[in-house]
Amino acid sequence: MSAETGSSGPARPQAAFNTTHWSVVLAASNNDSTRAREALAKLCQTYWYPLYAYVRRRGYSANDAQDLTQAFFEQLLERRSLASAAPELGKFRSFILTAMKHFLASEWKQGMAQKRGGGCQMLSLDWAAAEERFDLEPATHSSPDKLFEKQWAVTLLADVLGRLEGEYQSEGKTDLFAALKQTLLGLRESQPYAELALKLGMNESAVKVTVHRLRKRYRELIHDEIANTLDDPREVEAEMRYLFQVLAG
Repeated sequence: MSAETGSSGPARPQAAFNTTHWSVVLAASNNDSTRAREALAKLCQTYWYPLYAYVRRRGYSANDAQDLTQAFFEQLLERRSLASAAPELGKFRSFILTAMKHFLASEWKQGMAQKRGGGCQMLSLDWAAAEERFDLEPATHSSPDKLFEKQWAVTLLADVLGRLEGEYQSEGKTDLFAALKQTLLGLRESQPYAELALKLGMNESAVKVTVHRLRKRYRELIHDEIANTLDDPREVEAEMRYLFQVLAG
């Protein structure tokens, strides 16, 4: 496979900032806004597995964790629970974990338990895959809160990687992405440029330029994804640093 030295990266779709941002949800927390509801559902789609794993780490069985997580999102999406969103919970991850803690502490069994498979129609939740993923997680003595943050970071980066791969696929560069995605980790100086150049039929300088563009776009997508979960855009860089700190821990 070959690529032109001066070719640009994949086309960049306009960010869905106006429909997925946490501030959209907060701004409409006191009224029945379809836009806010859809924005909340989008955010919850990323966070449901970290929350499910959190409930499992709290000692609940798989079946109970499924019922609890599903009932929690049913309440969050349908019952306007956002009235409890306080300014100090400007990060969506802080809000949703705190909301889950309150939910678990409440009398959920007295009228909030759902039949398995019912409710929460706005989210597609694959419980079998979630439990399989949970079973593969290494044993740890870390607290459920710490593990929630770890899962938040892993899930967010997985979503970003999927978006980045989709951009390359849309440009017919699936093989290029498959060859270069390994370069998203580690220092630029440590990348096997010569080996990749040989594999791709490119000169080494062209590979370095392509890798630079890939890593730059990856960081942009991480920035955008994190921005969607914050109420204050000034916190994005700090949250990005925290994300990588959590991953390194």
